[in-house]
Amino acid sequence: MSVDLSETRRFQRLRWTIFAILILAYMMVFFHRMAPGVVSADLMASFQTSGAALGSLAAMYYYIYTAMQIPAGVLADTLGSRIGVALGCLVSGFGSILFGLAETLEMASVGRFLVGLGVSVVFIGLMRSNAQWFSERNYGAISGLTLLLGNVGSILAAGPLALLLHTVSWRSVFVGIGLLSLVVALLTALFVRSRPQDAGLPSVQALEGLAPHPPRARHWLLDLRGVVTTPAVWPNFFVMFGITGTLFAFAGLWGVPLMRDVFGLERAEASLYTTATLAGFAIGCLAMGWLSDYLGRRKPVLIGASALSVALWLAFILLPWGPGWSGLVLYALLGLVAGGFVVGYAAAKEVVAPGVAGMAIAIVNTGLFLGAAIMQPTFGWALDLTWDGTVVEGVRRYAMTDFHNGLWLSSAFALLGLIGALFVRETRCVNLTLTPDAFSATSAGRGKP
Repeated sequence: MSVDLSETRRFQRLRWTIFAILILAYMMVFFHRMAPGVVSADLMASFQTSGAALGSLAAMYYYIYTAMQIPAGVLADTLGSRIGVALGCLVSGFGSILFGLAETLEMASVGRFLVGLGVSVVFIGLMRSNAQWFSERNYGAISGLTLLLGNVGSILAAGPLALLLHTVSWRSVFVGIGLLSLVVALLTALFVRSRPQDAGLPSVQALEGLAPHPPRARHWLLDLRGVVTTPAVWPNFFVMFGITGTLFAFAGLWGVPLMRDVFGLERAEASLYTTATLAGFAIGCLAMGWLSDYLGRRKPVLIGASALSVALWLAFILLPWGPGWSGLVLYALLGLVAGGFVVGYAAAKEVVAPGVAGMAIAIVNTGLFLGAAIMQPTFGWALDLTWDGTVVEGVRRYAMTDFHNGLWLSSAFALLGLIGALFVRETRCVNLTLTPDAFSATSAGRGKP
């Protein structure tokens, strides 16, 4: 099939327009995920909460996000990215406004729940869109770029947010971000297309002179069952659960209180450390996605990143460190090595048929948010175990020995992620269901462990 130059140029323009809109939506996903860490003292003071209760409020986002991952994958594979992301931004926008206006902990929890519900479909929709608009051989790199840019939202939710709170209230910030979400919902509905074919353009495979991917031929429930029963998908689930779920719980809630309570830093200064974590994470996603594509391997990158993550959690407990370069380096390295998780998305989608890539990505993404949902309140519970009763201006203050409880838990979770990485199936950066030895690699659509 021949493709003329004008079609190619139109394809490129539309591809990057769609990518830019969906990335803007994804930045807000990360903002909502990480912002509670910076406003934790405001939330404690506004709602008079304990550490465990604050963790539960922040984790409300993760509870619904976790439950929605498989439905989000089904939505992306059936109705497409455009509908899913537009609806998601609409719901999260109203949820953020409600959270900002809430006068009680219960109402804030409802708002946080709606935010989690809305943003839960954005990432899967974006990754599914990437699979439709970008070449498979570059999927690791484009996944890394996606996470790099998305993490701009998390960086904005750290140091810049702390500075902004000197001039506006935390409530105004969440109302404002809610209004922006409504704008992005409109942009998605107007300009995003789920597939090139929906815009009258040839597919990526046609542009490369390749045969098109076979369409889904069965009901989505049968496809979902096939993906869920593919053993090769699940090791990536545990990598996400242990490595990235733990990082998000720490950077999104407890990283700032550690520097504030133990070392006496002001919020703006303490937030620089989680900013370093999130910047390291963004760079790590891009670098490790590129490295995996360059090496033509998935598993070594996942194992290496997971092992280093375990070592860094232990370093927080066992090594002498404090404010300044030692603390910044530890925080930054923790994010950098966790960025290797992005390779897990590619590894998961390459052991199932292309038509159900969204479902495979959704399953492994469930592990990430299940880990964060469990770890945020559990870390707070661990702090409360040995808390000495100190309260400053209505906010509980914890000692380093209290934080060690949570850091040991983080180390254990990360170790579980490393064990999962050891069982990841190596795909050599190709879809195993489309290779000549597909029958040996898969059985009735299932990858062997």
